[in-house]
Amino acid sequence: MTTTSANSGRPRNRATGEGGARRRGKGSAALASERREHLVRLAAELFAEKGYQATTVRNIADEAGILSGSLYHHFDSKESIVDEILAGFFNEIMAAYRKVIDEGKDPRETIAGLVRIAFGTLEPHRAAITVMQNDWNHLKSVERFAYLTRSEDEVERMWVDTIKAGQEQGLFRPDIDPKLTYRMIRDTVWVAVRWFRPGGRLDSQGLADHYLKVMFDGINTH
Repeated sequence: MTTTSANSGRPRNRATGEGGARRRGKGSAALASERREHLVRLAAELFAEKGYQATTVRNIADEAGILSGSLYHHFDSKESIVDEILAGFFNEIMAAYRKVIDEGKDPRETIAGLVRIAFGTLEPHRAAITVMQNDWNHLKSVERFAYLTRSEDEVERMWVDTIKAGQEQGLFRPDIDPKLTYRMIRDTVWVAVRWFRPGGRLDSQGLADHYLKVMFDGINTH
């Protein structure tokens, strides 16, 4: 659509005016955001495959088909990339865990909810979970990643307090150690990322249901 310029009398396309500039700006911003997300996904796969410490900026750039210097248009360091990967994972899982806790259901239902959330992250956050397993000791020693330890401590309190509540209500055995029980559950869930493959006989929720059946009912017939 065109209008006539009051000054020149010549037709002026509205797309070339201020509104058009804004639209182009929005398009450029969306493209940059999409490119950034693509780089994060590529880097996440490399971190999961090679390890965070072993992966270089050049590796990421080569995988993306760009020069190493071009990567710095989007991220100031390799740390910033892994930070985005891990922060996204922790923000999502912590919010989901808190929601389950806040529902105030009985401890058995709460534990089941937490287990389902954890297994549900195996597919969308496979890379983040693998990075945590492989590079946890290195990452937690870096000040920038102090939130990892704080988040893990909060998660442990959620699980341990729920297990203790279940013991007090007679739902869980009184002779199990709550903290040790949580850590055994945690490690069992996270190690599944090494062998779980989407599209297999069980999806992540089917896997969670099977795990809960074994955890709550055991493998004995009586």
